[in-house]
Amino acid sequence: MKAVIVCVSVSHGNTRRIAEAIGEVLDAQVVDPADIDPADLASYDLVGFGSGIFTMNFHPRLREWIRALPPQDRRRAFVFATSGMVEPPFPRYTRSLTALLEQRGYDVVDLFTCRGFDTWWPLRIIGGLSKGHPDTRDIQAARSFAEGLRARLTASS
Repeated sequence: MKAVIVCVSVSHGNTRRIAEAIGEVLDAQVVDPADIDPADLASYDLVGFGSGIFTMNFHPRLREWIRALPPQDRRRAFVFATSGMVEPPFPRYTRSLTALLEQRGYDVVDLFTCRGFDTWWPLRIIGGLSKGHPDTRDIQAARSFAEGLRARLTASS
């Protein structure tokens, strides 16, 4: 299975650390959207899309890049994110990115989220949220997620 992970990680490297843990298991390169030609995604069996969460949504640069993707022929994808807080029931930012990917022809097969150190402006005053995350448990959870994903996709091939 040939995989790639498209990741925007801008604040503390939280999301990049998670992407790299997943990438090690999937033997996938982690790239910034600016560093991959969207047409090249067609050569991958699985594409991961992720970023930190900013004002209850994925990074605008990732969303804009996905909106500009050429339609795909039902490529498999997964979504991942780091956030200072747990995803609230409404609005679900993972649902909005999943819907966007499905509009571009991707079949989102799974998603992963975990805590990440968050120092968005008002949180900076109190020293941020989720200090120390992602921690070793979060990294191991990301690896376990990738192992399960690989096993399911290999079995279904």
